[in-house]
Amino acid sequence: MNVILSEEFDGRKIGPPVFPLRVHQEGPWARCTVIGIVLIFMALFVALPIAYIFVQAFAKGWGMYWDSIKDPVALSAIGLTIRAAAIAVPLNLIFGVCAAWAIAKFEFLGKNFLITFLDLPLTVSPVIAGLIYVLIFGLQGWLGPWLSAHHVKIIFATPGIVMATIFVTFPFVARELIPLMQKEGREGEEAAVLLGAGFWGTFRRVTWPNIKWGVLYGVMLSVARAFGEFGAVSVVSGHIRGQTNTMTLHIEQLYSEYNFTAAFAIASLLTLLAFATLVVKIFMERRSGSPQ
Repeated sequence: MNVILSEEFDGRKIGPPVFPLRVHQEGPWARCTVIGIVLIFMALFVALPIAYIFVQAFAKGWGMYWDSIKDPVALSAIGLTIRAAAIAVPLNLIFGVCAAWAIAKFEFLGKNFLITFLDLPLTVSPVIAGLIYVLIFGLQGWLGPWLSAHHVKIIFATPGIVMATIFVTFPFVARELIPLMQKEGREGEEAAVLLGAGFWGTFRRVTWPNIKWGVLYGVMLSVARAFGEFGAVSVVSGHIRGQTNTMTLHIEQLYSEYNFTAAFAIASLLTLLAFATLVVKIFMERRSGSPQ
């Protein structure tokens, strides 16, 4: 359709001449095609696999499902997964806030390197990260003899799993906060300092209200990533049943042993944790007033 823009004052046109604009409006077939492609893709690659997980998990009834969940080995895997996330996510929260603050608020030597370094876990295979930890902290690694002499065990133990989880989750908080803090600028903090506010007072009253939803959103992404990590923890865990197996490793062991019902039962629990993360994410987006 044609749209003619003009400005008039007392019946006289003012300003430069305005020419007709032809605005293209897609037809119903185009909208239906695009929406259909999205829905078909989501159904095939997201909805159907998730539905299949729950169908297989309850294929032998609620009793078998519950027995698979409350099995001591499964409970150990669930507890280790939660402990690793509970340690890694707060540490990455502290790092992410500090890194975002430094990048957004200050100029310093090596700033571009730090920005690039933040993307390292997103570009390097988690398996490679786990192998690096083995080469450094393993018994035959660089620090292995010293750690062994002091009776410190990192690889094939909980500390190694926590370190691997930290590696794969540390970009999320920082990457959420950097553009947000850059957009806010430094004027608010500088004004607070001029008015006599200290560091913590400035952070609590000026910085935190502007970044709190970004922080929480980054934390939720980190939690989801920590729960679902497989590659890095697979290398450093040693697959010791009941000791160093996380939920993802436990699922892989059960499936390789043809214990499909138990494997899908734990997978369904992991899926429910992912759904809970999405619910919290949606809640935070609505509270913040704009989708992330």
